[in-house]
Amino acid sequence: MTVFAYTVQEDQHLERIDTFIATQNDEWSRSQVQTWLKEDFVLVNGEKIKRNYKVKQGDEISVSVPDPKPLEVIAENIPLDVYYEDADVIVVNKPRGMVVHPALGHETGTLVNALMYHCKDLSGINGVLRPGIVHRIDKDTSGLLMVAKNDVAHEKLADQLRQKTSVRKYIAIVHGVIPHEEGTIDAPIGRDKTDRQSMTVTEDNSKEAVTHFRVLDRFDEFTLVECQLETGRTHQIRVHMKYIGYPLAGDPKYGPRKTLDIDGQALHAAVLGFKHPRTNEYLELSSPIPKVLENIIEQLQR
Repeated sequence: MTVFAYTVQEDQHLERIDTFIATQNDEWSRSQVQTWLKEDFVLVNGEKIKRNYKVKQGDEISVSVPDPKPLEVIAENIPLDVYYEDADVIVVNKPRGMVVHPALGHETGTLVNALMYHCKDLSGINGVLRPGIVHRIDKDTSGLLMVAKNDVAHEKLADQLRQKTSVRKYIAIVHGVIPHEEGTIDAPIGRDKTDRQSMTVTEDNSKEAVTHFRVLDRFDEFTLVECQLETGRTHQIRVHMKYIGYPLAGDPKYGPRKTLDIDGQALHAAVLGFKHPRTNEYLELSSPIPKVLENIIEQLQR
């Protein structure tokens, strides 16, 4: 068990205790904090408190976080759509609906489970639950993902993401008709204080986020766009397009309820470019949009 200690500041006075604690760590949700409160893992000035307690300036908060239960990653014979592979890197085309790595509630059936069976050799930089994973895409986002087979390759590929030299282009269907041909969204993204499971454009505890977009086609009430990531924040395209008033179609978290008949956001990682970690040769791969998105585009065109 790990104990974290915090002191309530003036601008945090009278915040709910669960909100206060959840904002201290991006990995903590309010529901998780509520469980810790129920189990008396949270003390205020050394005393137990009610779950609806409102913190006061100067309060000393201690949070005893239980050690996580270890998850065993099981290699599973799940078919992979491999676009490129050698001794250092593998690029796969992830289908919609597949989670990238195991977590509570998704211990099996993930891309990592499939990779463990297919590769046998993946970098260990991100630990046992995320072996080889250099970057992620959301469960309901399809498309290309690069995975490192050794630590040297992992470091070099991750460095390209940090240096913004890799190329990641996505195809998306958004609500509304965008009048201009292209644009750049430069707006920092951080955790939403009112909903810890969501991200938002904010100046508080945020990181730089830049998305470039261009219009590919327009329909009566929707627009087909290509989005190119300059940075890679959690839910970046989904948050940025909502921010400028054109949320992704089908997005259950950031989009409107009345949307296209699609399970999850209409987003596909179509182009992935990077320098090979060993040869330094530039590789650029592209994958066609999945049939479900192709069918929707055809319907919108009609």
